[in-house]
Amino acid sequence: MNATDLVKRLLVGRKLASAQLGETLLPKRIALPVFASDALSSVAYAPDEILLTLSLAGMAGFAFSWQIALAVAAVMLIVVMSYRQTVHAYPSGGGDYEVATVNLGPTWGLVVASALLVDYVLTVAVSVSSGVQNAKAVLPFLEGNEGLWAMGLIIVLMAMNLRGVRESGTFFAIPTYGFMIGVLGMTAWGLTRILGFGEPLKAPTADYTVVGDPFFDPLLPLAAVMLLARAFSSGCAALTGVEAISNGVPAFREPKSRNAATTLAMLGGIAVTMLGGIIVLANLTGLKLVDPDGHSRFELNGVPVPDTHDTAMGQLARTIFDTFPVGFYWVVIATMVILFLAANTAFNGFPVLGSILAKDGFLPKALHTRGDRLAYSNGILALATAAAVLVMVYNASVTALIQLYVVGVFVSFTVSQFGMMRHWTRHLRTEKDPRERARMMRSRMINAIGLTGTGVVLVIVLASKFIYGAYLAVLAMAGVFLVMRGIRRHYDKVAREVAVGPVDARMLPSRVRAVIMVQEVNKPTMRAVNFARATRASSIEAVTVSIDEAETRRIVEEWDAQDLDVPLKVIASPYREVTGPFLNYVKGMRSDNPRDVVCVYIPEYVVGHWWEQILHNQTGLILKTRLNFMQGVMTTSVPYQLASSKYAFDRAQRNTAAAWRRPGTGQVRMGDARERSRPE
Repeated sequence: MNATDLVKRLLVGRKLASAQLGETLLPKRIALPVFASDALSSVAYAPDEILLTLSLAGMAGFAFSWQIALAVAAVMLIVVMSYRQTVHAYPSGGGDYEVATVNLGPTWGLVVASALLVDYVLTVAVSVSSGVQNAKAVLPFLEGNEGLWAMGLIIVLMAMNLRGVRESGTFFAIPTYGFMIGVLGMTAWGLTRILGFGEPLKAPTADYTVVGDPFFDPLLPLAAVMLLARAFSSGCAALTGVEAISNGVPAFREPKSRNAATTLAMLGGIAVTMLGGIIVLANLTGLKLVDPDGHSRFELNGVPVPDTHDTAMGQLARTIFDTFPVGFYWVVIATMVILFLAANTAFNGFPVLGSILAKDGFLPKALHTRGDRLAYSNGILALATAAAVLVMVYNASVTALIQLYVVGVFVSFTVSQFGMMRHWTRHLRTEKDPRERARMMRSRMINAIGLTGTGVVLVIVLASKFIYGAYLAVLAMAGVFLVMRGIRRHYDKVAREVAVGPVDARMLPSRVRAVIMVQEVNKPTMRAVNFARATRASSIEAVTVSIDEAETRRIVEEWDAQDLDVPLKVIASPYREVTGPFLNYVKGMRSDNPRDVVCVYIPEYVVGHWWEQILHNQTGLILKTRLNFMQGVMTTSVPYQLASSKYAFDRAQRNTAAAWRRPGTGQVRMGDARERSRPE
């Protein structure tokens, strides 16, 4: 095993055979943290975004926080119910993309795919950025370098996911459940202390007055509608990640659809409970937040106060666990970790969707295949790269990134729900069983409610966030859409060009003219000559390019001494260039007959070390690259193994032997076959 393989194995683990795919399927207890961590973690920043937006109206704005939370919870439950229908109807893993493609056509499917791909990238960027912002409560040294720390964390998440879904899910399960216990426990204990014991718990910002943006003061009807719509759209970040389960149905254990639907129901119930609990506690403790951009500010007795306070989660944990520091650190640390791990939802959704799109020809085919750990490695790398660029550009600012967020996911929600309605309508035309028809009509009604709810939210999100940055997300979706259409057109064009016609399989070349590239008269060149002669081409000639007269004379003399019966032609090169004159000579050999072929034989050294490759074969590499663009010209590399190549051969043998020693790579089956083939 060479150094590169050793590092890779240490990072991602041993290879897994295709037959081991079943071992990576997830039970519900692991699938919940794998696919639902994004939606569950949103309670750490969705309440903040609601309160920050409402602060623009001053103290009057906070009175609407619980109504906004109720509206978000209602939409969450509607979406969960709708997607439970989707996972039963389309369990193959295509999710919204498959629903839209089958029922509305490929164009709508591509619209959904574009929206989801952009939203997955934003999910990683927002989740990790929010984690870094929350981590500053206990790690103040992060201040000022949030983008770099966020990028480092994305790289760590990428490495974990390259190890495979099952391993990363097991690793992420503990902190996800720890976060759920922390938030639900804090909610229960806080409500018990306030409502049960009557303790007057006050958040650190309870005594402050919030002065809002003059545009919203007084709270005029039009301004109020705009503000509440913006707060609601920010709170709807809690819904991101719900669609990942419909894309990840193939990763569940059997029965896949039922387990995915159960996980969706668990997700909806837990997320709504935690979000509602945080908002209720914020109201009961007088918690307030202000816009970090300065559009709202704190005042105490009329004197401005600097905003140095924690997030909503941090303030509540400090207030409710004021006599129990362990509880405070539990909630803060669990929140910080879950926000980092929330990106894992996208790391499981993006590669699967990318694989399906690649299979359909809309993305590079490299995204379709699994890596040696049975994860979609290229999709994971692509997602990590895009998210890392975003957090660096925005320096991990949640407030800036959140404006781009949510648009994509609600585009996919809305189109998917419309597609599901078409799905049920199509099946109702042919279904005769009354019981099955009743079930379909009930499902169609659920999807109709989902379409109405998500459609209204999409309009609100676009209207309230467009000028604040949502237009960038829309432009990104349009760009991704056009790129995917272009990729599909390219693949279709190539398929038409290379399709085998009625004559292609039987048409032989009329003449094959062999040309041997000569730079030295040595064993590799002799091997190329002998190989060219063995092919019995119509004509054979050797060509050398003269860049030094003395060197050329020596080559000609050595060639004549070999008495090869193959003519050597010398091409003059007054500017001491090799590739240009040789290419021009080959081009001149091409005739007007499309069935004539020129075959160029290029001797190459096979070396054993990477640094030796730099010292040899460069001219041959350039020639092969350029000759590939000439019609009717083929290149043949004639390898000659130098002594050092044995090191590479030995490494390959050791790697092969190590692979055969691992179970699941065919060794056992081959061994069984050998046992069966022995004579009695």
